[in-house]
Amino acid sequence: MIDAEKSDLFDVLAYFSFSLKPITRSKRVEEAKSDIYQELSDKQKEFLDFVLSKYVENGVDTLDESKLANLILLKYNAFADAERVFGGVDRIRSTFFRFQKHLYQTHERREKKGELVGV
Repeated sequence: MIDAEKSDLFDVLAYFSFSLKPITRSKRVEEAKSDIYQELSDKQKEFLDFVLSKYVENGVDTLDESKLANLILLKYNAFADAERVFGGVDRIRSTFFRFQKHLYQTHERREKKGELVGV
């Protein structure tokens, strides 16, 4: 019914509920990067670049909490290396969830600025 193959279910639902034009995952990442990267070190940004590339490639399931350990191992080969980069397990988890908030807030802000379909 709509061309949203590279978009999230969020976009499909927003289209049907609010007539909002879907955006691709890559566009969503592009719009959110400046917010996501605030206050992160270069090494932390490097990890999030890796996660975001997997999200663009594979979809929102990549962002599930159950995937975090696999993402860490794919990127670092050891949890200890990731802990050094982030400063501990709690910081890894909080960074992983905080960036997701920014990923979807950006789209919401764009909508609030009047860039809605039909406005």
